[in-house]
Amino acid sequence: MTEKRAEVIWRGDLRRGRGEATAESGIFERAPISFAKRFEREAGTSPEELIAAAHAGCFSMALAEELAQEGHPPDQLVTHATVAIEPQGGGWKITRSQLEVTGQVAGIDASAFLQAAQRAKAGCPVSQALQGNVEITLEAALVPAVVPA
Repeated sequence: MTEKRAEVIWRGDLRRGRGEATAESGIFERAPISFAKRFEREAGTSPEELIAAAHAGCFSMALAEELAQEGHPPDQLVTHATVAIEPQGGGWKITRSQLEVTGQVAGIDASAFLQAAQRAKAGCPVSQALQGNVEITLEAALVPAVVPA
């Protein structure tokens, strides 16, 4: 079993309070979080942005494995994840994670790429954690490989 940790220190109430998030890996330390960063577009991170990063990373790794198992390891995958949070039932709910991936993969057609992406979406542990609570959508497209001159 693998476990990962993060810590948040929060001071004050929801709307005026401030917090700092730290990941055990050190990738970010004391990253400022607040209501304004989460809901009012103030610069900084939010739980939803961190979920989006986790989903994009997990999905990309799962897709790379799917493609490699088929004999087509990707040259490059670029995945964007957009996580939506909306008011619901007097509170807030994360309602959607939209995955958009473009891939440079030799020897595969668009249909096979989409099928591999759909399997990766279903098999990715972050997708599995969100499934049933969050709508997960997927757009997948192949792009031509860049040939060095």
